[in-house]
Formats: sequence, C-alpha cells, structure tokens
Amino acid sequence: QVQLLESGGGLVQAGGSLRLSCAASGRTFTTYTMGWFRQAPGKEREFVAAIAWRAITYYADSVKGRFTISRDIAKDTVYLQMDSLKPEDTAVYYCAFASSIETMRIRPDYWAQGTQVTVSS
Repeated sequence: QVQLLESGGGLVQAGGSLRLSCAASGRTFTTYTMGWFRQAPGKEREFVAAIAWRAITYYADSVKGRFTISRDIAKDTVYLQMDSLKPEDTAVYYCAFASSIETMRIRPDYWAQGTQVTVSS
C-alpha cells in the first residue's frame, strides 16, 4: 500500500523559513513527478511546485524565488524549502506524486494527508 508521509509544517513569523518533507513508501517512484499543493481557508487547492524525475522544476508565480523544491530519488522523498514566508502562504500543504507533470496539474495519482503551515504577521 502506497503511503506519503509529510513532516515539517508549523507556525513561523513572516519572513521566516520552513522546510517540508514528504516520504513515500509502498513502491518506488523513481520516474514520477513529485509536487506540492496548498489550500488556504475558503479557497480552492492550488499548485505550488513540482519536480520531474529529470529534476526539471515548476513553480507557481506566487512562490517563485522564495520556495525551492528538491528530491532524493534514492529515498523517494521530496522537499519544499520555503523562505521569505508571507501571511498569505498560510495553508494546508499537500504533497502529491504523479506519473507526469501533466497528470500532476490535472489529477495526481497519490496524495499525502496534508500539513498545516501558518505564517504570522
């Protein structure tokens, strides 16, 4: 059974940093695209960042230059380094795995349970 386990969420002041991790178990995801979405209260879930298996990265405009996505293929783990955090980054962050970037944007194959990130002003 595939499981995605997130860690690293929490409360931080504006301007601070957090690092999210998401580790997969149950199978290998060497060629999969790994990514992050977020959902703020009262808003729809939105794409944040993704990294394809060839290390090509994709970012939402709202996080470019502040967030960095990376992966450890050997560990089937994806990371999201979030710097210069703003109150509007407050949301539940979800890790997702997909067979391609196209699938990631439309309907990822696997989701994690979500982790809360709160940025205070």
